Order: sequence, then structure tokens, then C-alpha cells
Amino acid sequence: MIKVLLLIDCASEHDRKLLRGMMRYSKEQGPWLFYRLSPDFRYGGNREEWALQWAREWKADALIGRWDDRKTDLLRQLDIPVVLQNNRSRSDIFSNLTGDYHSTGKMAAQYFRKKLYTDYAFFGIKDIVWSEERCKGYEEEVRTHGGRFYSYMEPEAGDEREKIMEWLMSLPKPVSLFCCDDAHALFITETCKIAGISIPEEIAVLGVDDDELLCDISDPAISSIKMDVENGGYMTCRLLNERIHKRDPRPFNVVIKPLDIKERASTLIYNIKDKRVLDIIRFIDAHYYEDLGMADILSRVPLSRRSIEMKFRQEVGMTIYQYLLSVRVDHLAYLLRTTSQPFSEAVYKVGFRDSVNVARVFRKFKGCSPSEYRNRYCAI
Repeated sequence: MIKVLLLIDCASEHDRKLLRGMMRYSKEQGPWLFYRLSPDFRYGGNREEWALQWAREWKADALIGRWDDRKTDLLRQLDIPVVLQNNRSRSDIFSNLTGDYHSTGKMAAQYFRKKLYTDYAFFGIKDIVWSEERCKGYEEEVRTHGGRFYSYMEPEAGDEREKIMEWLMSLPKPVSLFCCDDAHALFITETCKIAGISIPEEIAVLGVDDDELLCDISDPAISSIKMDVENGGYMTCRLLNERIHKRDPRPFNVVIKPLDIKERASTLIYNIKDKRVLDIIRFIDAHYYEDLGMADILSRVPLSRRSIEMKFRQEVGMTIYQYLLSVRVDHLAYLLRTTSQPFSEAVYKVGFRDSVNVARVFRKFKGCSPSEYRNRYCAI
């Protein structure tokens, strides 16, 4: 029986999802024996040395979790596979349980861009790899399309609420604000309430991890990027199993990818002034999977086709038909990321009726073919 020492905090939904994935693998391939050390082992004194001693006495086959970045050399003493959850940086020596943080930032910017924002802000933590890289991906995508970018990076420890409140009040309105995780997004919504800043009318707030408790405790509830965390836990155990049985010392990386955005009240608004254009967008968003024709869409507004097409292009930057295609492609991409259903079925489910040209349309919006896209997110 494989014995794994876990240095994982169960307080966050992210870590609980990791553990669910690990338990799923254990039930399928095990059973494995897990022992979770209390998260406070990391603080003060000789906690790391104590954890090493416990691992030796328990005869652990592997270790997974967080470790003081300044003391990773101590882990060499164990001579067992070690998988580290990244904080300040990724390890060059041990395996990494990490994330595609850069793409997560890009997804956030693309989401807000579809809502037609021109001002984008980021709130995160200094010198933490997952926060810094989410910020970088977000900023790069914003600047690619000519948006204005603002950021506030707080120290890892310390409460700067007054300074952050001043920063929030100084931002242009309306503005889209992407936070490094749901805990920081909740801090922002609380601070906005104290400052009298309206969400989402003045600031639209988006977090990461889709922690339902944190997101729903906020008023309004927080939209959040869902990550493929449970599969990350599953893959970590699968690769560990291979290394242990083959006595293979080579480290590996498990990269958790962003899946989709769970939309809640904190972002349920478009930066669109013309209510007729907004009505068309909302109609398409709600009925994209139906056999929609232009007549169905244009019947929503009492204007000529030429007039509403011109207004729509001015506000959105594309034609009504192009917007419909973009919505269908986004939903098709979600099915490719998260399911194994045949491409022909997924195409029909999102509203396309002619599958012949879908690959060409998909490539235009996503920059790759549907099969290439699915391979990036192949299910575990």
C-alpha cells in the first residue's frame, strides 16, 4: 500500500478539490493511505524538520503539499518523490503541482473584452507565482487589444484596506477588475461596499477557483474562473504511482488549466450604452443553441436591419452574425475542454447546423483546429 504524506490545507475549496481528485485515484487504483499534517506545521521553530522526521518514521512513499520555499533543500533527505504546490516559485528539483496561470489571466481579459470594457484592473499579491503570472497574462491580453490597464499588488502579509480603497476610488468607471483568487475578490467587494462603490455598475469583479462559499457570501455574488483542480489531484497521484513503481526519480509537472467562468451577479453587465444592442446580445446569449435566423434576432428591435447592424458594429466591433458565431464557438470550446462527447454532437448542441465549415470558423476565433484545442485539455 502506497503511503502519502499530505501537507495540504483543507480550508480552501481549491485544496478540497485537489483532495477529491486524489481520493478518486486512490479508490480506482489503491487503496492508498494518506496522512495529512496540520497546516500550522509550516510556521515557526523547526516545523519542517519535525515533518521530515514524521515522514521517516511513518515510512512515507511520497509527499505532496506546500513547503517553505527557503527550505526545500531539506526535502532531499527523504529520498522519496516530492510534489510541491507552488507559492513564490516553481521548483527546479522536485515535481510541481502548478497551474496555467498565464492562460487564466488571458481568459479573464477575453471575458471582459466580450463585455466591451476598455479599462481593466488587476488586484493581487506581490512575489507569488500564481498571482504574478495571472496578472501578466491578463495585462498582455488587455494591451493586445488596446485596453487601459491598472494594477495593485499588495504584500503577502498585511492589511492595506485604506490604500486599496483609495486605489479603487481612483480607477476610471466603469472598470473590469480581475482578482488573483476568490478570497481577494471577496475583499474587493467588501471594500467597495464600505466605499460606496457600486458592483457591477462601476466595478465588475471576477475571481478564480469558483469557491462557492466565498463567492456566495459576497453581495453581490462573485463571478469566478473554474479550474480543473480535481483532475489535477487525480493526475498527481497517477504520475506518482508510475514513479514509485518504476523507481523513476525524474520530477514532473502537473499543470491545472482554466475551464470556464461561473457567472454571478458581480459581472452581470455589459459596457454598452445602447439598450437595443444590449437586448440583442442578451437574446443571443440566451438562445445561441437554437436554430436562429437573422429575422429572429432583428425582430427584437423596432429598427431597420441596416440601422441596427450599424449600431451593433459601432458598439461591439463586429456584426450581429459574427457575434452569434463567437458565442457558439465559445460554448463549443467549453464542451471540447470538459467532455469527451463526439465533435459532431457537440457542434449540434451549440447551435451549428452545418458541421462542414465549423472547423474553419473555430480556427478563426481560437487560432487552432477543434482537435488541437481538445488535445490541450484532454480529460484525465
